[in-house]
Amino acid sequence: MKFALGIEYNGSYYHGWQIQNNIPTVQEKLEFALSKIASHQINVICAGRTDSGVHSIGQVVHFNTTAKRKLTAWTLGVNSYLPKDISVIWAKQVPDYFHARFSALSRSYRYVIYNNHIRPAIGFSEVCHFYKKNIDVKKMHKSAILLLGEHDFSSFRAKNCQSNTPIRNIFYINVFRIHDWVILDIEANSFLYHMVRNITGSLVEIGINNQQENWISFLLKKKNRSFAGPTLQSSGLFLTAVRYPKELGLNLNKKFIFSRKHI
Repeated sequence: MKFALGIEYNGSYYHGWQIQNNIPTVQEKLEFALSKIASHQINVICAGRTDSGVHSIGQVVHFNTTAKRKLTAWTLGVNSYLPKDISVIWAKQVPDYFHARFSALSRSYRYVIYNNHIRPAIGFSEVCHFYKKNIDVKKMHKSAILLLGEHDFSSFRAKNCQSNTPIRNIFYINVFRIHDWVILDIEANSFLYHMVRNITGSLVEIGINNQQENWISFLLKKKNRSFAGPTLQSSGLFLTAVRYPKELGLNLNKKFIFSRKHI
């Protein structure tokens, strides 16, 4: 049998998603808990590997098992073996052809910046604190729109990215402010290594008037990482959703991290 799970985690104290030797990762903790419930070794495949310090409210994984358990065993039961900063939020049996990564139509991320000269005490490990200048989100948003569609995103690609191609397709992007919170939402078919953090870093350069609004077009044409803005810290980044074909019934994520409803 094959199951899909929705996973939520605070990545602050983990060295990313993927299992590594002698350091804590989200995959390691999840596979340990699943194996306890299944009574055999479980290996999971995720929709998208997240870096050290990156969080998720919408990660999706799949795994195969011979164990016959109620669905609640894969949520409540697994959670009883997980640390408090990782949680299975839903479970569903899926067809054998389902693949958490390759069946996905898109991934969505949210980057959260706390734009105030005083550092936050609450949630400091889940945001990027930018204190130097007031960020103009209108300029950021106008520039962000230039990224929509299919482009070569080499200017926003980390040098150790292992992807075979820098071509990606951004379906949606939005930058807005809620009081001191500057928020970027982005959805694409997939992302390059550090792509969201590099895009946000470049947009912030525009938002603080270090660059003109059309700088994004210049960066897309240059296809060179050295011309773009800095890589922002991982703490402000959330994987918010993975979208699948409707017939799979897996578009279950209803949570949010900061919404316009907070205004």
